[in-house]
Amino acid sequence: MPDILHKVGIKSASANDAYTALTAIESLSGWWTNDTQGESKVGKSVKFRFGDRGFFDMKVVELDPAKRVLWQVVDGPEEWIGTTVSFDLSRDGDYTIVLFKHQGWKEPGEFMHHCSTKWAVFLMSLKSLVETGKGAPFPNDVQIDNWG
Repeated sequence: MPDILHKVGIKSASANDAYTALTAIESLSGWWTNDTQGESKVGKSVKFRFGDRGFFDMKVVELDPAKRVLWQVVDGPEEWIGTTVSFDLSRDGDYTIVLFKHQGWKEPGEFMHHCSTKWAVFLMSLKSLVETGKGAPFPNDVQIDNWG
């Protein structure tokens, strides 16, 4: 099965700062979509809404402070349901490294290509949020095509 993989370094941020940005609802709203709700606790769900463009509901599967966040997609576009999204954190000098994986895609169709680029856009928004205090969540993200 094909996967979406990205790596981003967040300068001068502790792994705990990046972890907080990936787990606190108000921080998730600051880099992915401003319409984020739910509980970021293992076994609970976080709901991400993108206006008329769609939504994603993630079950929180694993939280390892300053090291790892793992979600399973439980509702949203058919191509996403059952896939997993993970963020693995480590330190490398002045950087916290985020290794991102969106795994379990059935096939690499056009929507997967779109999502790969949008994940890169939002990971840069995460980087900006942690480094500067200001991200670019939906609806203020970079638009790449008619899907957003």
